[in-house]
Amino acid sequence: MAAFGGRNGLRMAASQLLKTLTRSSNSRSCSSGIVSSEIVTSHTDKWMQDTSKKSPMELINEVPPIKVEGRIVACEGDDDPALGHPIEFICLDKAEPAVCKYCGLRYVQDHHH
Repeated sequence: MAAFGGRNGLRMAASQLLKTLTRSSNSRSCSSGIVSSEIVTSHTDKWMQDTSKKSPMELINEVPPIKVEGRIVACEGDDDPALGHPIEFICLDKAEPAVCKYCGLRYVQDHHH
């Protein structure tokens, strides 16, 4: 990359950068930077058209709560880091199952008394 000298050179570099960014042919970019609600609605409708298929939340709710011996569980979503999520430490002190905020898996403390 060529070095630009002085204020004039800095303006040229900024101008070239701006031109490059505005000419970008990225199909995902939006001019306003905000995804319109129309796109989100049509995407959701696409998934909900086939009523014979279950939604992701229905599928995750079919998984029974996972019993854990300790008071705290570390949920990673999956054993494979590429398929998982950041580690979420979940406290199991309450009577009802605790839910992972990333994947929705439920955990409950297994009492032995």
